[in-house]
Amino acid sequence: MNDFNRNPLIDWALKLYIVLAFAFIFAPIAASFVFSLNIDRFPSLPLGGFSTIWYEAVYADPLVWEGLRNTLIVGATVSVVATALGFGAAYTDFRYKFFGKPFYLALALLPPTIPVVILGLAMLAFLSNVHLSGEVHSVIIAHVVMCAPFAMAICRLRLSQMDPSLEAAAWNLGASEWMAMRHVIVPFCRPAIFAALFITMAVSFDEFAVSWFVSGLHETLPVKVLGFLQGQVSPRINVIGTFVFLASMTLVILAQILLMKRSAAPKAGGNAPELVS
Repeated sequence: MNDFNRNPLIDWALKLYIVLAFAFIFAPIAASFVFSLNIDRFPSLPLGGFSTIWYEAVYADPLVWEGLRNTLIVGATVSVVATALGFGAAYTDFRYKFFGKPFYLALALLPPTIPVVILGLAMLAFLSNVHLSGEVHSVIIAHVVMCAPFAMAICRLRLSQMDPSLEAAAWNLGASEWMAMRHVIVPFCRPAIFAALFITMAVSFDEFAVSWFVSGLHETLPVKVLGFLQGQVSPRINVIGTFVFLASMTLVILAQILLMKRSAAPKAGGNAPELVS
């Protein structure tokens, strides 16, 4: 049905607003990419010339490789641990009813609402008291605290789309709770689980403030950028910023694709022969 009340001028104004909003957001990122290919040391217009000299400098810098190695180790570990904890917390919310459940949900989803500086100081104080600060595992622990609520939120969203009777049907067909988890819950939540893996890795990959407080000498790549900023301006920052942005956007896009995937819900009797065998 055609909408005769639509105003073409308003439509064009809304489209222009969206274009300007995206331009405002991505202009600094685009500028960073352009200046990373500038031969001049200082970002200025007009450009001095096209060159990959700063990419070569980053590639030859062992400190960058050390930071990247720490970032990848932390990101991969955090994504797995945070997603496992987030899925468990989301399933507990989906499966059980108990006293204090609203408080449980509020507490589980609290860390992202805390300012990162306050959270970093709190994690530093706690980890120092238990003699765990200044190591790679210190960053992993802090990032898991930050990232698990994101995984929980994604898995809760997926579980909210599931018919609770599917799990009960599996039990009636002879499945144990673990079999129902394996053949019903996990397959239904698989897109959300992988999306949570990518999102938590992206959050860990970008996180700076908490890492700066607890990493000690085991700095991640975003913390290394601060070292380049101290004392003098280094064009290598533009190169690292471009790489971090592309890596994070790739992870976020993959997560978004998975979240948009509408996999069919398992049929109540689809796995009957396997469950009762």
